Amino acid sequence: MKLTRLVSTCDEGECPGIWATDRGTLVVQGDRVTDHGQEIPAHETMVEIPIELMRKAIRDNLI
Repeated sequence: MKLTRLVSTCDEGECPGIWATDRGTLVVQGDRVTDHGQEIPAHETMVEIPIELMRKAIRDNLI
């Protein structure tokens, strides 16, 4: 899978971000959430990202 960074909270490194894939999907990088109380499939996870990251992506017409 090829990832193209769309938006992040920093210029480089391990920061929350949103990536486009060559599969026509999005990948979200953030902190893993383990205390959500939801039942999700074993092959999935939930992540938390800053709301400003989504605002920036929308403002920049990236998603």
